[in-house]
Amino acid sequence: MADRFAVITGAGTGIGRASALALMNDGWSVALAGRRKEMLDETAGMKKAGHALAVPTDVTDPDQVANLFAQIKLNFGRLDMLFNNAGGGTPTTNFGDFTFDMWLRVVQVNLNAMFLCANAAFRMMREQKPQGGRIINNGSISAHVPRPGSVAYTSTKHAVTGLTKSIGLDGRQYDICSCQIDIGNAATPMTDRSRNGQLQPYGQVVPEPRMDVNHVGQQILFMSNLPLESNVQFVTIMATKMPFLGRG
Repeated sequence: MADRFAVITGAGTGIGRASALALMNDGWSVALAGRRKEMLDETAGMKKAGHALAVPTDVTDPDQVANLFAQIKLNFGRLDMLFNNAGGGTPTTNFGDFTFDMWLRVVQVNLNAMFLCANAAFRMMREQKPQGGRIINNGSISAHVPRPGSVAYTSTKHAVTGLTKSIGLDGRQYDICSCQIDIGNAATPMTDRSRNGQLQPYGQVVPEPRMDVNHVGQQILFMSNLPLESNVQFVTIMATKMPFLGRG
């Protein structure tokens, strides 16, 4: 476990940053992927240990994803973990008003980009010696139940579950395991609006509790440090009092 190599997408802010810091501070070498180099460099500058490799990447672009994994192979020589974290949504929009362009934007980052990164990581893990590695996909509690007006986000997060299961099944013979973390209301810029209120299924806008994003980072670290003979297949981590149970 002395030399451990990971890549985290969306590593410039929020959950990706917290997870990258948790791994690096535990001694991991982490390739930081994201669109904004200045944010990746900021993440790298916050570490207390480990090694950071900032690789600006638009994960929806196949050529840029190919370059990301080429840089990982060149600088690290192998890959032990991918945290497939990058994602996004749209403002709350009733299904009848949702446009095809809105749909495509969310599918591109939440599903197509996840496939591209997982596919490249899988091939690298299959071909390296010794074989194997771990792919962690960021699902969401929306992989279980929807929020109102979130058809594309909810649909893609349900699809991530199928992706996770398929990777795990196809990866068994190569010691590649896959798992999914479903996160609810971590305190990041993406969930700032929760403090002012989220539309609930019964029509009211209600503020929702949030949790420390570093708790997510610690969970990613725990999953990453497991030996490949063991796996956390699915885990849900959320603010205890957020309205998840009974929602939908």
